[in-house]
Amino acid sequence: MKVFLEEAREELKRADHIIFVSLKYTRTVDVIKNLVERLINCIGSVINRLVDHAIEAGLASEKPANVGLKCALVRNVYGDRFSEMVAIYLHLRKVSRAEYRKSSEYRRHVAMTVSTDEGVFTIDIDKSKELYLKAKQFVEDAEIFMGGEEESGE
Repeated sequence: MKVFLEEAREELKRADHIIFVSLKYTRTVDVIKNLVERLINCIGSVINRLVDHAIEAGLASEKPANVGLKCALVRNVYGDRFSEMVAIYLHLRKVSRAEYRKSSEYRRHVAMTVSTDEGVFTIDIDKSKELYLKAKQFVEDAEIFMGGEEESGE
């Protein structure tokens, strides 16, 4: 079951490269959009692993097929511990599917502006780094939380 965290770590490596190399030199909205997709994949992998952990611990009976139900399960089982990242994950999924506008491409203030049912959301370089750091911390927190169970199986 450690595979889900490996997938999350791999997505974090890709996101790291996007932020510190691609976005630095390219500065396009397409790079920001790619980063959003990487973060969605990373957070989604951790959420899947948290659901599996809840099932293994007997806190849930079966794995939901729907992403929304998985997120609800994580919120119910783990409470406030991971609820912020679940909310960010669901928001990024909406951002990913929404129509977006480009602004200041090829400049420092490149930004992707998206209108969702939650309002207008702008992702620029600084917001990208903030989202990346939160995702990185989430993976680390989940790894520590599930650490005892992971090590005992080896």
